[in-house]
Amino acid sequence: MGIDDEPCLIGGVEKRGIIIADYDPAWPQQYERPARLIRDVLGSRLMRIEHIGSTAVPGLAAKPIIDILAVVPNSADESSYVPQLGAVGYPLRVREPGFFEHRMLRTAARDVHVHVFSPGAPEISRYITFRDRLRRSAEDRARYEAVKRRLAAQSWPT
Repeated sequence: MGIDDEPCLIGGVEKRGIIIADYDPAWPQQYERPARLIRDVLGSRLMRIEHIGSTAVPGLAAKPIIDILAVVPNSADESSYVPQLGAVGYPLRVREPGFFEHRMLRTAARDVHVHVFSPGAPEISRYITFRDRLRRSAEDRARYEAVKRRLAAQSWPT
């Protein structure tokens, strides 16, 4: 892996406690505002947008962070979307060229994370498949929540 493939955490490591909250039925509505803003700002450059992660699964406890999947023509071409999203409160936080050119932007409040990929990145279908499976299966949802709660209770190094 070359230097250009190295992941980059912009702003350095942040020590944060991990809080798992009981499911909040307001989470789907909390997704709508940033999704609308992203659609407005990116226009035709936005090929797909989805509510992903645990807050997208009714009944599942989660970190109270809205995760959004955004697909753009070329996620490596940051100039085509990062300045526009940064201007409306979503600065770039993570750059992972070696992970399907993944980028993650987030709000200053850290309550919305936008995961950006290019079409064809396998992570797109993985996110959607996992979300949909948890939506359909109460058993899988309960097992996943138990693991999340157990891991959140552990102490993690910075």
